[in-house]
Amino acid sequence: MPQNATRLRVLALYKELHRLGREYPDAGYNFHGKLRGLFEKNRHLKDDKEIERAIALGEYIRNETLALYSLRKYRHLKRMYPDQSLTDPFHDPPPPPPKIT
Repeated sequence: MPQNATRLRVLALYKELHRLGREYPDAGYNFHGKLRGLFEKNRHLKDDKEIERAIALGEYIRNETLALYSLRKYRHLKRMYPDQSLTDPFHDPPPPPPKIT
């Protein structure tokens, strides 16, 4: 892969992770500091396989962060509607008609 294309992929991944880090739920985790440290640690890489492995790790972190956000949204909705059962009330069978005597 040409050097410039790899560089653009890495920059795009860094920007995306940086944007995702703005909404990270734990402010004490220092997401941006760890992100920058990870990218600076791998700055010296020259081997294409090593670079691809580092990019794959970054994409894995991106996917896990997105999953964390989805889970956080789901938990928030679950807390907002605690009395709802797991079944959908609109799809339950209707009650039997009253008996006429």
